[in-house]
Amino acid sequence: MTFACDRRSFINTGVSLAFGLAACRRATDDHLYLNYDEPGLDAAYDQRNWADNIADVYARLDARTADVLARFGEPARHAYGPAEIEGLDWYPTSAPGAPVHVHLYGGGWRGGASRRNAFMAPTFVESGVHFVVPDYVKVQDTDGRLGPLADDACRALAWVYANAARLRADPEQIYISGHSSGGHLAGVAAVADWSQYDMPRTIIKAALCVSGMFDLVPVSLSARNEYVTFTEADVASLSPLNHLDRLTARVAVAYGTNESPEFQRQSIAFADAIRTTGRPVDTVVGTNLNHFEILETFASPDGLMGRAALAQIV
Repeated sequence: MTFACDRRSFINTGVSLAFGLAACRRATDDHLYLNYDEPGLDAAYDQRNWADNIADVYARLDARTADVLARFGEPARHAYGPAEIEGLDWYPTSAPGAPVHVHLYGGGWRGGASRRNAFMAPTFVESGVHFVVPDYVKVQDTDGRLGPLADDACRALAWVYANAARLRADPEQIYISGHSSGGHLAGVAAVADWSQYDMPRTIIKAALCVSGMFDLVPVSLSARNEYVTFTEADVASLSPLNHLDRLTARVAVAYGTNESPEFQRQSIAFADAIRTTGRPVDTVVGTNLNHFEILETFASPDGLMGRAALAQIV
């Protein structure tokens, strides 16, 4: 069921009462969700409203990527599925049996590319860790559905586990991170039903979820529903917050204090929910960092996200 309704007059047609109440907390005060009206919620899920230096940050990252590729050479490219997009970049480290860190990039579920994330490789490779970045299908090629993106992320991780030993990596030491929409996919992978992929529940040792979205209810009410086909089933199944009973990995949740307040709230709520289950969770706060600047801190082992990712590897 699709519930891309008129957000000014949410009609709960067939959606469960609990879902409808959570999704549309309107009374007579024109609030669409929590204390947000429609323009406010749209702005809260558009990071361009909270960072005026996006172009500058990506120019720096692209320059770092060019430098890394010049020094390291092209990564090994491996196919984890039959489609052209279903491939991953592998930056090897020299130590045999080394851990693997897999990064899921962001881009609003409709952009991004593995090659543009080469800037992270030295942080891991020079610390004795294989670095892997999968590509995955985008929503404009899936009729707006998020399920195929999550499936690609999980199949890529399953491929890494199955092929780690022959690539001189340790399949029992797979760590993941994700930023923005990739942070959402990292959360989905951390709580996935891995039996569907014939993988052990403990395939992921630790996950670093950076500036992600972990409850899709408010996201589905924002302007993102203009290009994502949110259904009741997808919102339920692809909200990591709903499936913490499947969590085995240690999780760190990170966000910047200059991000949208709603992105900050999502991260805090996700960490708090994990904490209430008794499972271990860390919160990493990037003081005075916006949504894009926090990504940049993956570029060095001394950067905030570089340190956080390497600290998870034991």
